[in-house]
Amino acid sequence: MKKLLLTGFEPFGGERINPALEAVRSVKNTIGSLQIVKLQVPVVYREAGRVVCEAMEKEKPDAIICIGQAGGRDAVTPERVAINVMDAASPDNAGQVMTDELIETDGPAAYFATLPVKQMVKSVQEKAIPCRISNTAGTYVCNSLIYDVLHYARRNMPHVKACFIHVPHIPEQTQDKPQMPSLPLEKIVEAIEAIIENCL
Repeated sequence: MKKLLLTGFEPFGGERINPALEAVRSVKNTIGSLQIVKLQVPVVYREAGRVVCEAMEKEKPDAIICIGQAGGRDAVTPERVAINVMDAASPDNAGQVMTDELIETDGPAAYFATLPVKQMVKSVQEKAIPCRISNTAGTYVCNSLIYDVLHYARRNMPHVKACFIHVPHIPEQTQDKPQMPSLPLEKIVEAIEAIIENCL
């Protein structure tokens, strides 16, 4: 049986929950011929990448999908590209604030996702769930993680394909922020399972 490593970030930024992690926990453990290995990831620069790369070595997955929260987005958004920079005003969960720091000093400026993001979008839209490609994963820990994963895969496990998917807030997070878009958790789970079933 082939294996997918599916990761979700812990809560951050003062939030009690992270829809990425909640969705990962709710995804089926087996989809088609794929065994789903689930992993919680810290919202900490470099540590996030270390945790996932160690899991790559241990689990020997055929593919990796990392899930993160993008508050303010109104759709599930597979990321097309990761860039080699850490730069955000918000601290990570270890209190670090990064400014113009390279993720990998000897790495390329960017990596493209190696899983089919356009096919992912089509699979989710066919479920009548809002979904579109994103061309920026930002410069916070989400971007740092998928850059680390793609860099490690390129050097050590070139057969392993990977991508990052951002998901919106869930309604429980926006009760006091009615202007903030959200998507029910069950729809996020349905979107992730559709991506796994149709694109892997």
